[in-house]
Amino acid sequence: MMAAILFCISIVAFSQFALYYWRATIAGIATRPVSDRIRAAVGISTPSFSSRDFRAILKVHELAPDLRGREGSFRTIRAYYSVMEKLGRVIPSARRWAEAEMATCSQYVAVLMDEHLERNLACSAQIRAM
Repeated sequence: MMAAILFCISIVAFSQFALYYWRATIAGIATRPVSDRIRAAVGISTPSFSSRDFRAILKVHELAPDLRGREGSFRTIRAYYSVMEKLGRVIPSARRWAEAEMATCSQYVAVLMDEHLERNLACSAQIRAM
């Protein structure tokens, strides 16, 4: 019985650590600059992305072909964004924090889209050089 309790506690602690690490990774990537090309494609003139820009960035992602297959579907970040959106609606006191998390999600996806488009441009330049 004691082993089962210790096992459950360690699973919870590991899951909490994994979530914190994942959020720190996303926050670190979201601090990178985004080119004006992405801002123009999404239709944003402000220097930072807001929580409302997430879906517009995903629409741009759907329009740009991926050279590596379907690995760039952003499933986990979409799920996290949805959870934060629902949490902000259900708990009014957590709305500001949820909005900040959703803005981080928007910035994260914009950075990855910028890198994605940069890879596509480099690949097309290599093909034109042949």
